[in-house]
Amino acid sequence: MSHDVSIKAKSTSHKHIIFEILYKYGTIITIVLLTFIFALAANNFLQGDNILNILRSISIVTIIATGITLSLTVGGFDLSVGSVASVSDALALSAFVWYSQDTLVGILAALAAAGVCGIINGFLIVKVKIPDMLATLATMFILQGLALSYARGATISQNMVMPNGNFAMGTIPSFFINLGQTPWIIVIMLCVTLAVHIFLTYTKHGRYMYMIGGNLEAARLSGIPVNRYRILAYFLAAILAGIGGIVLAARIQTTEINAGAPYLMDAVAAAYIGFSVGGAGKPNAFGTFIGGILIGILQNGLIILSVPYYAMDIVKGLVLAFALTVTYYKKKF
Repeated sequence: MSHDVSIKAKSTSHKHIIFEILYKYGTIITIVLLTFIFALAANNFLQGDNILNILRSISIVTIIATGITLSLTVGGFDLSVGSVASVSDALALSAFVWYSQDTLVGILAALAAAGVCGIINGFLIVKVKIPDMLATLATMFILQGLALSYARGATISQNMVMPNGNFAMGTIPSFFINLGQTPWIIVIMLCVTLAVHIFLTYTKHGRYMYMIGGNLEAARLSGIPVNRYRILAYFLAAILAGIGGIVLAARIQTTEINAGAPYLMDAVAAAYIGFSVGGAGKPNAFGTFIGGILIGILQNGLIILSVPYYAMDIVKGLVLAFALTVTYYKKKF
């Protein structure tokens, strides 16, 4: 009998070790396997130009996802980041095309609007006590409508026809355009990731935010100004979404309708995949970056293999489901 118990205990121990490895390194292993598979299927997958293309393609998603990560640290969630990016995109380009302003004015206007959006989110969640999902869902729709109304339902671009029939006389500064090109778009993504990683890991403010997300009431009893930090989290999330919108504007140089909306789901996936990277078990900037890389490799490889675009979301959904399964099943141990 004791022999059977011993065998069963060893089997359970082995399963635990295997699962622990998968939990800590599953995302990295998945990236390596996908890279190997796509490299075998396409000779150009590992070429330098394609690697740069992958990093460029994930830059905006990763920046926005890092903002979601900040909201997750305080136990919240921001659904409005895609719409904030749309507003910032529209404001930045309109400053150049409609009002002939320089790069600094366009960027500051976009960031100011994003910051206001973040404060409104924080106020609704912290002061009015609307659940975060519902509050940011409401602001998501409101901001989508505002961005569309501001652009008058049109695409903002150089030489566009204005409502009075004249052509827009402003031009997009070359310095601003360069922000959306390689290597600067990648540098911006890496700087944002590094800055948020340092903020969350090595400052008391980041530790306070993690404490709030872990146990809000305990954090409050410890003397942490909980409400202030929760509002700060949504403010920073919106600022990063604004940066994502600015980079998007620099990259495509036009304002499409709800331009930031398509980035929301990929950003959410990257942020949640990041939970399991390195066994963190919590939102973190480095994990979000790795999550972004995983999504970028998936998209790039599937495109190279000519997989229909409508099937890509299925694959991304399966990967996200796997990551979440590993993350939350870990809590049983």
